[in-house]
Amino acid sequence: MPQPTTTDVHVDAVLTNMSIAYIQNQSHFVANQVFPTVPVEKQSDKYFVYTKGDWFRDEAELRAPGTESAGSGYTLSTDTYSADVYAFHKDIDDQTRKNTDSPLNPDRDATQFVTQRMLMRQEIDWFSTYFTTGVWETDVTLSGTDQWSDAASDPIEVIETGKATILTSTGLMPNTLTVGYDVHRQLRNHPDIIDRIKYTSGAPIGNALIAQFFGVDRYLVSMGIKNTAVEGATTTMANIAGKHALLTHSASAPSTLTPSAGYCFKWNGISDGLGKDIGITRLRMAPLRSDRIEAQMAWDNKVVATDLGYFIANAVA
Repeated sequence: MPQPTTTDVHVDAVLTNMSIAYIQNQSHFVANQVFPTVPVEKQSDKYFVYTKGDWFRDEAELRAPGTESAGSGYTLSTDTYSADVYAFHKDIDDQTRKNTDSPLNPDRDATQFVTQRMLMRQEIDWFSTYFTTGVWETDVTLSGTDQWSDAASDPIEVIETGKATILTSTGLMPNTLTVGYDVHRQLRNHPDIIDRIKYTSGAPIGNALIAQFFGVDRYLVSMGIKNTAVEGATTTMANIAGKHALLTHSASAPSTLTPSAGYCFKWNGISDGLGKDIGITRLRMAPLRSDRIEAQMAWDNKVVATDLGYFIANAVA
């Protein structure tokens, strides 16, 4: 054996220019994309709701000379929001900090860790609020050959039915289709979509082309992943969105007289006066000889117009 050996001339050390961490890209989460975010100064409050039927009655009449015009009005009611506070922390003890090797940075890593947990919690809450039956005025459950994972299915007819349903009920066209990745990967390979798009574009089938295929402004894909196992158990990964789809009319921004299927009310009072919708705080935990990196957010994912949503359960098998 040649002398000296590689173990004699080299001592393994931690690389200072790399590390491995499983950090999800924030663009994989759709909770902040589908509906407008409403920054609010109070944790709970009221907002006005116009009565839909008052805006759709045909009440204009012919006016004879010297007579009053026909007139009417509309009624208002109020609804409420209440932003629940969610929080999560990671402690960094003094001994660990003093013994940490480069390129690890305990404060940076802890900040990313707690921020990721908050974004995941928000995404999970968004889907549990909006992606289920019994929430919207209309929902359908697909099965068998109707599911989009079946080549014989007709996804465009399902979406066109949803569009017609919302239009007939509200006078507004839905503009957003939101799906999970399980649904997306079936749609982008569906023969109906491939056959129609291949004659109009040579580009890969991306979100913009699928939006064009369905005649909506936005096609959003949630790629958020969660570990469903408890700490210490075997990791079990799953898509947060499941196998469903949601067609909505979503306002581009919060505004009066602007209907939207949902709004996300975010209380900005949790950031120690900074007016941010996520607060990151470093606290000294003296009895623990540790620093605590804590994140908190407060939101209320609110369904504000059930007739502006059309939920498709079990869109794929």
